Amino acid sequence: MKQTLFMVLVAASGLAFAVAFAVIVLPPALASGDVIGAFSAGFVNPYATGYSLDAILCGFILIVWVLHERKTLGIPHGWVAILLCFIPGVAVAFAYYLILRTRRLGSA
Repeated sequence: MKQTLFMVLVAASGLAFAVAFAVIVLPPALASGDVIGAFSAGFVNPYATGYSLDAILCGFILIVWVLHERKTLGIPHGWVAILLCFIPGVAVAFAYYLILRTRRLGSA
């Protein structure tokens, strides 16, 4: 796969999640203002808990990876991916970091 196609597909996937988050999650979260309730809703049954834990652990792994590569490869602006893990989510953070990393390693 060519690098351009890779970056377009990754960016489109991250953008698709960001749009879905804005349409599906933000309106009820803003209407209720209950951040704790919104978070705990991800743990209402074993299936939701499994998906929520998967996303949380993937976010943790991404954060560890970003911090590691900041030191080993000197990838700048990884901290933005860490912030994106929390709002809107790991999918956007992961897409951002892959594009950032690809650009950095492509120019090295």
